[in-house]
Amino acid sequence: MTFNARGTGRRMTVATTYGRRGLMVPMKYRFYYAGIRVRNLTRSLAFYTKAFGMRVVNRGTMPHGGKYVQLEGAGSRQRLELNWYPPGSRFFSPYRKGEEIDHLAFVVDDAEKAYRELIRKGAKPAVPPEKAEGTEVYVQDPDGIWIELLD
Repeated sequence: MTFNARGTGRRMTVATTYGRRGLMVPMKYRFYYAGIRVRNLTRSLAFYTKAFGMRVVNRGTMPHGGKYVQLEGAGSRQRLELNWYPPGSRFFSPYRKGEEIDHLAFVVDDAEKAYRELIRKGAKPAVPPEKAEGTEVYVQDPDGIWIELLD
């Protein structure tokens, strides 16, 4: 409370700015999907749609030639992404048992800012914003799991 010349009190309102010129706003991370590496996209798609009743909600081709299909199960908004990478693409590696988890994806307000923040908090660099092709901004967790940052 502040007082004016008459000695009467009035409430003082303080305007605080957030973002670039003001206080740091904590980055918000919303889990979006888990991506798994598949050897045969057609076979895996048939399995998840028939065995679990999942439906295709998105599919496409990545800039490096890989293919993806996103699936949702009945009653769930979380997604499973099936990823297939052709030999020679930047994410291809020979199949080895135990490497099926491809990556986790989080939606953020600013992928570049989130990338830098996570590096400061212990994440390992994977694909920095300046080397991204499309939405491919990634860090790795302490165990090497890739985490995609989508804005």
